[in-house]
Amino acid sequence: MLGFITTFLRSVMDKFISAAEANRQFSALLREVRKGRQYVVTSHGRPIARLVPISKDGDVAISGRAALLSRLDGQPVCEVGRWTREELYESDQ
Repeated sequence: MLGFITTFLRSVMDKFISAAEANRQFSALLREVRKGRQYVVTSHGRPIARLVPISKDGDVAISGRAALLSRLDGQPVCEVGRWTREELYESDQ
């Protein structure tokens, strides 16, 4: 429940900014993001991107890798046998 509330509060606290304004103020935006502020970038009034600080828990790639390894750990191992280089690269033609 706490995660839902945190997500809800973040979406409420996001500041909306147009893509043109974000382009003009990019350095200032990055300084604010570094302080923890979040922005939703809009184009013609529609949200297209979100600028958020990198989480303190780690990088997205690190958490993605952990999720993938966890998923693969639960997969059964299948035996395919050995193959030759020619079999590996043979063409169906």
